[in-house]
Amino acid sequence: MSNLRSSEEEKYDMSGARLALTLCVTKAREGSEEDLDALEYMFQQLRFESTMKRDPTAQQFQEELEKFQQAIDSREDPISCAFVVLMAHGREGLLKGEDGEMVKLDNLFEALNNKNCQALRAKPKVYIIQACRGEQKDPGETVGGDEILMVTKDSPQTIPTYTDALHVYSTVEGYIAYRHDQKGSCFIQTLVDVFTKGKGHILELLTE
Repeated sequence: MSNLRSSEEEKYDMSGARLALTLCVTKAREGSEEDLDALEYMFQQLRFESTMKRDPTAQQFQEELEKFQQAIDSREDPISCAFVVLMAHGREGLLKGEDGEMVKLDNLFEALNNKNCQALRAKPKVYIIQACRGEQKDPGETVGGDEILMVTKDSPQTIPTYTDALHVYSTVEGYIAYRHDQKGSCFIQTLVDVFTKGKGHILELLTE
């Protein structure tokens, strides 16, 4: 895995353990198994220790993140990074568990922050959220020319509660996320393809 940091002078030490957790609701989400297969392949290629759980309830989303945090903090070997994939139906800021109940994304993000997970302080934490964020459908727009994404990062003198975290959503606020009932999610399938074939730091891969 490459670095979240864009500066060549500041790079994360990726020599330690790389840990991944995938929580996926497959109920009424055709194509989810293809996404899980693709993610498993990606984590193998990127040398991650991967844990996957299918059809968690809303409470189990929270419990699995907390168990993941406890397992990380209890390890004696160095940890390099954590990669969390959350896939379910959803609304803005919420995921729907297999039981139909909702869990707040902010509560899930708290599990690995600097207050609750000391082993991941100043370590990259990547969240991939494959879920709808509303009911609007994006028909797309035709544009010309190249789009350039500029990313900058200041260096704070103190460490706040949330640092070194990257939240990547499959769609923008208020819109649905597209998923093929046989080929899987457009976002997850493209993510795996780029991450397993491309080279460069993570921001470059995500921009691609």
